[in-house]
Amino acid sequence: MDSAALVAIAIAAVLHAAWNILLKTAGDPLRTATVGVAASSAVLVPLVVIGWIVAGQPAIRPEAWVVGIVSGGVEVAYFVFLAAAYRRGDLSVVYPLARGSAPLLAIVIGVGILGERLAPGAWIGVGLLLGGLLVVQRPWRLLRAAAGADDRAAAAFALLTGAMIATYSALDRVGVQLAPAWFYAGILWPVCAVGLVLVGVARPRVAGGRFAPSSEPLDVPRSVLAGMLTFIAYAFVLFALSRAPVAIVAPLRESAVVITSAWGVVVLHEAVGRREVSARLAGSVLVLVGAAVLAIAG
Repeated sequence: MDSAALVAIAIAAVLHAAWNILLKTAGDPLRTATVGVAASSAVLVPLVVIGWIVAGQPAIRPEAWVVGIVSGGVEVAYFVFLAAAYRRGDLSVVYPLARGSAPLLAIVIGVGILGERLAPGAWIGVGLLLGGLLVVQRPWRLLRAAAGADDRAAAAFALLTGAMIATYSALDRVGVQLAPAWFYAGILWPVCAVGLVLVGVARPRVAGGRFAPSSEPLDVPRSVLAGMLTFIAYAFVLFALSRAPVAIVAPLRESAVVITSAWGVVVLHEAVGRREVSARLAGSVLVLVGAAVLAIAG
């Protein structure tokens, strides 16, 4: 695997974990995401325009615009589902389930639809990675009768989030082949920002229960920081996708689950008992081994 792509994915994983922690601990995750994405878009768009002019105003294929706009719309759904999951469930439940389900779907799309191929060793890495994610969270526990309504709803929204991750990962792999990654980001990110603002406008009129806006005051600096972190992480992922197949990039970026799970267990005290902590640590080791095997074999 291209070493630059590997480094980019590693940086993206750390940044992505950081912004998810900020999002989960915010009073209103969706409103926090909206402000953050809008703020980062306000910084990004002028830079992209300047870059396009400096580059000699290259022509951008219409297909790149279409894919970027569609991906931006999928990102809106991703933020809505993720915020709904975080309003109902723990960080160490939602994040592993969302990120763990995405690689499997991404590999299905990458191999089955985009025609990408994995080496036999890479399949071993995928198996270890996904096995580790399952051990960390053991999401099947949420299907038991003892699980509460919020737990099940959080799991459902987390799975929907995973589906959106797999979808935009596949779209972005195509998009960065049609246009430079930095310009493609300049298409999809503002579309996502506008979509989230529209959702925010409509939300008080149609939402109820856990979908309704929180009455807590918005921490604007925190929101802006979260937005900058998620955009920078996404930019690194787009760079990696321009140099490596989605079936490799998507599973590797999920290594951030180790950081978020540890944070949820240690800092947020979401796990009770040594057995639970040991299971998540063992799963984390499998994730790291699987990611290493996938990177080497891929």
